[in-house]
Amino acid sequence: MNKQAGARPLEKITLPGKATMAITPLLLVVEDEVLLHLALEDDLIGAGYKVLLVANGQAAIAELDKGADRFKALVTDIRLGKGPNGWEIAHRARELVPSLPVVYMSGDSASEWSVNGVPKSIMLSKPFAMAQLVIAVSQLINETDATI
Repeated sequence: MNKQAGARPLEKITLPGKATMAITPLLLVVEDEVLLHLALEDDLIGAGYKVLLVANGQAAIAELDKGADRFKALVTDIRLGKGPNGWEIAHRARELVPSLPVVYMSGDSASEWSVNGVPKSIMLSKPFAMAQLVIAVSQLINETDATI
């Protein structure tokens, strides 16, 4: 497996009697700041990922409960207003998929990561360069895939 930073190469699946298909990894991204949505989507899609972006904790939990195993990673802000916060979303995700990579983004909660964060996760303090997010997601996905 390629251990270089950056986007993970597309997986290929060959079905009997069918052509090879590329599967683009799907990320669940939880961010309540609408102004960040476009930048997050653009950079993650540009790095080779599909993005399902939700704006609050309730929507994130609902998407996880619909099928957490469809996601290759979770990227979440911490403070999301009313409803579940990023810590709670990540814990729910790990209940459903124990090895799911988690990247936290926060402007004010980094100091709480060691107490509230799930193991083998990454915290990015806002503001950060979008390249840092892409590298963090790719790193965790590659590490998880190497252990499966």
